[in-house]
Amino acid sequence: MTLETSRILGGVGSLLMVLTPFFGTYTAVLGLVGLILVMVALKGLADNYGEKGIFNNALYGAILAIVGIVVFIAIIVMTAIGFLSALGIDLSTVWSDPTVLSSINWEELITLDAIWPYIAAILGSFVLLFVFVVVASIFLRKSLNMVSEKTGVGLFGTTGLLILIGAVLTIIGIGFILLWTALILLTVSFFSIKTQAAQPPTTPST
Repeated sequence: MTLETSRILGGVGSLLMVLTPFFGTYTAVLGLVGLILVMVALKGLADNYGEKGIFNNALYGAILAIVGIVVFIAIIVMTAIGFLSALGIDLSTVWSDPTVLSSINWEELITLDAIWPYIAAILGSFVLLFVFVVVASIFLRKSLNMVSEKTGVGLFGTTGLLILIGAVLTIIGIGFILLWTALILLTVSFFSIKTQAAQPPTTPST
């Protein structure tokens, strides 16, 4: 894969991830396609510059982030199912007619003792997701720092730092805005890669 191809794939993939929040139903698909294109681009850069760490660190980060999200969703779903079952609510009925939930007298069914284990499980899932995201961002930053050194585009390093800060600050919400901003910077970074060396100025003949 040529450097130019990696530059275009990385830029387009990053741009797709920037646009992901605006596509509603197709958000997951668009984000996944964008991520795949970025990973392919990083693999191309790793091969071009002979630095395997560019791709390997990015791959570790992506895997950790995906695993964290899958585990988080699984815990939430299992907690919800366990909670409804503990309250004696027929899950098959709820599945066929979700409006049944609105007719239930929740004040009589729910007590602090009854819901506390499930609240603890949900909080634990958020903490677990947070840890996965932060560790993933550390690997992504390592990858982008390497790209910055090899390409000479310092914006890659800034992007990696912003991803790490954003991951840490997701706990208060503002981190999601920083992560989205980091994707914009990543798009600019890829398109800023110079694929040809600058030509030296010609000396006029005498």
